[in-house]
Amino acid sequence: MKRSWRSVGLVALVLSLSVLWMTGCAKKATLQEGSMVTQEKKAEVRAPAEMAPAPTPESRAVRDRAVQDQALRDQALREQALREQALRDQAAREAAERAAREAAEKAAKDAADRAKMEAKERAAAILKELQIPDIRFDFDKYNLKPEAQEALKKGAAAYLKYRDYKLVVEGHCDERGTAEYNLALGEKRATEAAKYLADLGIEKERIKTISYGKEMPLDKGQNEEAWAKNRRAHFVIFPPVK
Repeated sequence: MKRSWRSVGLVALVLSLSVLWMTGCAKKATLQEGSMVTQEKKAEVRAPAEMAPAPTPESRAVRDRAVQDQALRDQALREQALREQALRDQAAREAAERAAREAAEKAAKDAADRAKMEAKERAAAILKELQIPDIRFDFDKYNLKPEAQEALKKGAAAYLKYRDYKLVVEGHCDERGTAEYNLALGEKRATEAAKYLADLGIEKERIKTISYGKEMPLDKGQNEEAWAKNRRAHFVIFPPVK
């Protein structure tokens, strides 16, 4: 009986050892197969690199020239862009300067035109202020009537204000009488008016006199109304010489 149990134990031990040995062989085979697969994949990965030919000096030179050419093209494009931007900036500056110059010229012209207009208006206003209306004389007389004296007083104020202006007093007569007589009478009328203005304060050298006698009638009619208009002293303003 004991021998039988020993026999069974031996058989079991042999079977156990057999199973362990077979299991180890299977694992080893599996590991070897995995290692072989990994080595094959690595070989596949290395194969393209290992198969690529090494660059030659000529190929490197071509590659370097291509890189250099591209760099030159890029540099040329940048320089062209800078030149174009510089031209645009210059054109903008010139346009701004031109616009500013035109605006300044227009402003100066407008100011000059305004100044001329104002000067013209001022001169016209002064001339209007200096204007003395004609004064009338009785027939064959040269003395100043009261209304004539009043007109001369009003007119003299402006000449005292604007001392650069001068005036000429013209003496006129109606058509009756000789030319020589009327020239003399006209001169007396002009002189009498000039003397009165000088007595009011206007410098004598600013006043000139002239007689036209009956040669320049204001009204060519041949009646007392026309003759009364022609017996007069007329005042002509002379602005200062610029």
